[in-house]
Parts: sequence; C-alpha cells; structure tokens
Amino acid sequence: MSIATSICKVSDLVPNTGACALVAGQQVALFRVTEAEGDKFYAISNYDPFSKANVLSRGIVGSTKGRVMVASPIYKQRFDLATGQCLDDESIFLQSWNVHIENDCVYVESQARPAAA
Repeated sequence: MSIATSICKVSDLVPNTGACALVAGQQVALFRVTEAEGDKFYAISNYDPFSKANVLSRGIVGSTKGRVMVASPIYKQRFDLATGQCLDDESIFLQSWNVHIENDCVYVESQARPAAA
C-alpha cells in the first residue's frame, strides 16, 4: 500500500475543473466532478502525450457515453478520468491515482495505479 499525500481541502477545488499538484515528484491533474450522487474526485497525469505539455489540469471536463472525461486544451484528445485511457486512441493510457477524502482534505496515493492496458 502506498502512502497518501495531502493535497488540499475539498473547498479549494472548484467543481468541474482541474488543478495541478505535485505528488511524489510527478505532476498530477486533480479533478472534482459534480455528479448526481455527489462529488467524485479523480487524478490522472497532467502530461498530455499528444502536445507533449503538462496541461491536462486546464482541460475541459465533461462526459461521453457515460464516461467522465477531460479534453486536452491543446489538441482536444479526450481522456477517461477514471482509468486514464485516451478515448480517441485506445492504445494510449495515462497514469491515474486513487483519491480519497478524509476530514474535508483531499488525499492522492503516492503511487499510480497500474495502467488498465
């Protein structure tokens, strides 16, 4: 089990947008997404492999076919926030991290989850 890093308070994250955080030396794009059953939190790599820039935390949050995703602000490739899979090129996966909330604080696991591929 990996150690979790305290990132911020829940109220520091604007719903349906991203923020960037440094977790174990890596840029992580952290998202708070408002859904019918309440807020959900996601963390994927901030690095966009198509533009080769750390920009995904500034992407457009939405959903397609029941999947919560972010579209890169550069070339608009879409990435599933739950798995890190690129929805436009299924051979591409970003790293993703487990996120949990404790006492109004957002924690991200220090180790990324294994890629779903």
